[in-house]
Amino acid sequence: MAVPKKRTSISKKKIRKNFWKKKGYWRALKAFSLAQSIFTGKSNFRSKSPFTSKSKGFGFDCNKFKKNVGFGRI
Repeated sequence: MAVPKKRTSISKKKIRKNFWKKKGYWRALKAFSLAQSIFTGKSNFRSKSPFTSKSKGFGFDCNKFKKNVGFGRI
């Protein structure tokens, strides 16, 4: 297993932490802006329901699962 050879300096830790905080700040700002526009009715946002779309690839298909569930059914 890889182990760091030397201790990371405090300034590098602070820089990395600030980048992480900055990303979260911008994502929260965008989410709040979207929520505000939806609430006021001024948005063009269209949401797709996750239950109506078909599975792509390795997804879980709940319709197949429902048919085979139960005791005594083969």
